[in-house]
Parts: sequence; C-alpha cells; structure tokens
Amino acid sequence: MSKISFESTATPFFRSLKSKVNEYFTSTGKSRNGGAMLFFKGLGFIVSAIAIYVLLVFFPPQWIPAVLLCAAFGANLAAIGFNVMHEGGHGSFSKHKWINSLSAYTLNIMGGTIHFWKQKHNIDHHTYTNIDGRDHDIDIKFMRMHDEQGRKGYHRFQQYYWVLLYGISYIAWVLYQDFEKYFSGKMGKGGKSLNLSLREHGIFWGTKLGYLFIYLVLPIIMVGTIKALIGFLIAGLVCGFTLSMVFQLAHVVEGTSFPNAQSGKIKIEWAVHQISSTANFSTKNKLACFFLGGLNFQVEHHLFPTMSHVHYPKISELVRQTCMEFEISYLEHKNILTAFTSHLAHLKKLGQSG
Repeated sequence: MSKISFESTATPFFRSLKSKVNEYFTSTGKSRNGGAMLFFKGLGFIVSAIAIYVLLVFFPPQWIPAVLLCAAFGANLAAIGFNVMHEGGHGSFSKHKWINSLSAYTLNIMGGTIHFWKQKHNIDHHTYTNIDGRDHDIDIKFMRMHDEQGRKGYHRFQQYYWVLLYGISYIAWVLYQDFEKYFSGKMGKGGKSLNLSLREHGIFWGTKLGYLFIYLVLPIIMVGTIKALIGFLIAGLVCGFTLSMVFQLAHVVEGTSFPNAQSGKIKIEWAVHQISSTANFSTKNKLACFFLGGLNFQVEHHLFPTMSHVHYPKISELVRQTCMEFEISYLEHKNILTAFTSHLAHLKKLGQSG
C-alpha cells in the first residue's frame, strides 16, 4: 500500500497549540502521566473485577443476581481497558516504563494481544484516523461506515443489526480475529506484516490458553457448562458493546471526516486532520469521564495520545481556544444520547445511499 503523508511544511495550528500545552505543564509543574490518582482508580477496577469473578465462579448466586453480576463483569473489563490497558499502551499510565508495560498487558489477561493492539491502535488508528484501508477500526464486516466503502444490499438494515455486531465484537476479537492476524502474519488485508519474536509467540499462546482456562474451563468445572457459557456470553456482549460504542461515538458520527487518500497526500496538517475526523461527547458528565478513562475527550486524546486522560478537561480548554483562533471546527456532542443519535443517523444515511 502506498505511503500517505500530511502537510508538514506549514503547521501553525499545532505549533500554537503545543506551545500553550507546554506552558501549562511548565507553569503548573504537573507530570503528563496519570500519577497516583490514576493508579488507585485502575487498581479499584482490577480488584472489583477479580471480586466479581470469584463470587460468580466460586460462590455462584441465584440466576437474577448472577446475570446482573455477569453484565457488571463485562462493563468492568471495559473499564479496565479504558483506564489501565489503554493508558499503559500509550505509555501514559505512569512515569515508570515497566508499570506502563504491565498495565498494557492487562489486555492479554482480558483475552487480547497487546502486540497486535499497539500496531492497530497506536500506529494505524492514531496516525491515519478514518482513512480507508489504513484505519482498521472503520473496517467492520457487514457494516458500511463511510462513503469510500462499497454499499451492499444488506447495508440498508445496518441501523438495526449494528447492535448484534457491536455486541459480539469482543468475543470475535479475542477468539477469532487475533488468530486470523497471527496465522496470516498481517494486521489486515493489505496491512503491514507482524514480526513476532519468539517471546511474543510464547506470550500469545500462553495468554490465549490462560484466557480460555480462566474464562471458560474453570467456570465450566465450577458451575456447569450451560451456566458458564451463558455467563461468558453476557459478559462478552456487554464488554463488546461498551468498547464498540465508545469508538463509534468518537469517530463515526455526522460531521466527522473520512478523507480520500488515494493520491497519497492529505493536504492539511496532521493535527487538523485529527480534529476533523474526531468528536467529543458528554465531557461535562463526571461519571462518564471516570468510567471511560477520558475517551469521551477523544479530540484531546488524538492530539496528545501519550498524555494521561486526567489532564484532558483542562487541555480541552486550550484546544477549543486554539481552534477558535484558527477557525477550525471542533465537534462535540453534549451527551451520550445525542452522540448515539448522530451515529445511528450516520449509519442509516450510508445504508440507504450509494
């Protein structure tokens, strides 16, 4: 696949913004990582997930509380992904590299593969956001997410069946897509080759087998096959739906751009591209900020991916100010409902028009 480049000779917007951000950290003396506050927050999510797991597997309650706990476990896994794994994967969880690495590997404990994720997310998604063929997050089977993707007859129903695909996305990811990448040796169709060291081969198989034992084999032994499979399905659907919706509300809504890069050149600076292809949502909701690990401040995250989300509320003020100075549109939805409505409208439009 041909190389894609952004305007690099004239980057006045990002230079101005970075100057403001650097001044903020210099004047406050704050570190750009998460610090103790994020550490204890992440630890709380991990401890609560372990507690729910132990209760479900070793002290199984009646079916109604069991169903609720399985759903809570799925949401808890997503919260660990947002607040611990994601920050560790970007190197922003802690100032200590080994803690970031340990935090990133929580993805493997949840069934994923951090080696694949860093290529897919840190490099492909964050560099080529919403660009067809490069950002694999907008390449979802049976879904048409932007105009560059061909329209199929079944796409006219995608505003209805999306809920199923988003729900099974986590289970498909850990039990199928990772293996597809592993055996093909590529991130996706036309993607870069994945060069795994002997150590990474060992980690892949060790954590996959460990995941199957912890999440399926041991529960089957302790509570029975049917109950274990139903519990796994409930947790997986909740986790998958939560993870998918955060991405979709941040990038696949009305107003975000999906630039055509067939020429190999994006004629705006990289930072402006990030803003035009990204949207914030529900940034005034403290509960959303806490649970989502600041990923509702998606614009700020894409501009400063190695900065911890604990700083995004303040940094967003600087981003808004600079966008106004340069007359750059800053897209934000007031709450999750308006962002969700915009996402469905986007899906409906793409499903019904060629």
